[in-house]
Amino acid sequence: MGKIIFYEDKNFQGRSYECTVDCADLHIHFSRCNSIQVESGSWMVYERPNYMGYQYFLRRGEYPDYQLWMGFNDCVKSCRMIPQLSSLPCPQNQGAHKMRIYERSDFGGQVLEFADDLPSLYDRFQYNDIHSCNVMEGYWLFYEHPNYRGRQYLLRPGEYRRYSDWGAINSRIGSIRRAVAHPN
Repeated sequence: MGKIIFYEDKNFQGRSYECTVDCADLHIHFSRCNSIQVESGSWMVYERPNYMGYQYFLRRGEYPDYQLWMGFNDCVKSCRMIPQLSSLPCPQNQGAHKMRIYERSDFGGQVLEFADDLPSLYDRFQYNDIHSCNVMEGYWLFYEHPNYRGRQYLLRPGEYRRYSDWGAINSRIGSIRRAVAHPN
């Protein structure tokens, strides 16, 4: 079971709200979020209700300011626990990861398969546009820029026929990381 605590003010001050389950609409509990404590589990928090808008991946730890989770503002309106990372003992939550990425929509064009983090998609494959992908094992994070910066997108196992399926507004991806509770 995961647990996340949201605070309206920086440095864990002001009104707080504890959450242990997915919540599609947090605005009834607080009006803004400037700091977060993740006591257990791994979570995605979202800028808008119903798991929409900017996404931020948070592992166990303290985030005294929204900039530390790469937030653009103090808006957190929904959250989702990542079950695979939150409910398994530590050695198992690293699990197998495998993904195929495609240069065109509907799994067209060149295909690349990999199972490890990629700090720079361009440095490795000489392109940084992904139009579709198939997540065969594990949970993954796409980042807009190299070195795990910019907008984040959580991908669960399944097929994503176009970039809008994972919530992106364009096909640009700079880096890819396995969503694991404890990074290497």
